[in-house]
Amino acid sequence: MAYTSTQLAALRAAIATGALTVSFEGRTVTYRSIDDMIRLEKLIVDSLAGSAAARVFTLRTKRGLEG
Repeated sequence: MAYTSTQLAALRAAIATGALTVSFEGRTVTYRSIDDMIRLEKLIVDSLAGSAAARVFTLRTKRGLEG
């Protein structure tokens, strides 16, 4: 699932207040514990970081090719 920064903000707000219920875009989710919410927060952060990660390419060339 692709997460958004808005979902992360809603989850963090709920964690900060100690609430186990998060409402987002007309949907409501009730978690079993704050620990479950913190694990989901890490998953979302990792997901967002992965989607924004820069790609690194290595370019190799050879000089003086003999024909």
